[in-house]
Amino acid sequence: MNSIKHFVPVGKAKPIEWLGYLAAALICIIHIVPMTMVLKTIGILLPMAMLVLFAYVIATNGKTTIQDIAITFFGIFYVVVFLLFIPVIREDLKEGKILIWFVFFSAWGTDIFAYLIGRHFGKHHFTEISPNKTIEGCIGGTIGGVVTVVIYGLVCNFVFHTQMNYILLVVTGILLSLSGQLGDLAASAVKRYTEIKDFSNLIPGHGGMMDRIDSIIFIAPFAYFLLPMLIR
Repeated sequence: MNSIKHFVPVGKAKPIEWLGYLAAALICIIHIVPMTMVLKTIGILLPMAMLVLFAYVIATNGKTTIQDIAITFFGIFYVVVFLLFIPVIREDLKEGKILIWFVFFSAWGTDIFAYLIGRHFGKHHFTEISPNKTIEGCIGGTIGGVVTVVIYGLVCNFVFHTQMNYILLVVTGILLSLSGQLGDLAASAVKRYTEIKDFSNLIPGHGGMMDRIDSIIFIAPFAYFLLPMLIR
């Protein structure tokens, strides 16, 4: 009975840092893998990561808990796999070099409008996960995401002659903006759980790189499935 209690997580999780750093380094390697091998690469690396994590639990005799490896695996999957969709969009989709910019413009438009509208007109608190977010800011961010997506779609139609449908652009803008805002909230939830303000101090006043791309991470996989419908 005591041995069972030993495996019950107590207190804050302790991710396996060395494996997390290794997975982060592998992002660079995965991004140079030929597109035809991407799915096979993911199919190999994720089970291997899970195998290593459970082996670590056994090797440490339960000092590393299931909670610890769950948080570690979450970090690997969340960052490495989601970011992988960015080069896949660029290389795998028709007109991918044009479409890839929808990921960034929707994120930037959402963030800028959400900040401006929330700061000047925000009165209704949205969630305890992120105390500074307001309902007005979220609505403004969605509008901003749609505006930037439609503007870029106009540019694509007139400059690159893509013939994108404007109704589809609006729908895509809404969905990408909402997924980006959920990504931002997901990052805030992780920060609250780990009791940190920023992921790092790499960029003074702005936190770390993760703080800058948390919405892009969530937008990328959804963009991969949504953007092809824009190209006829």
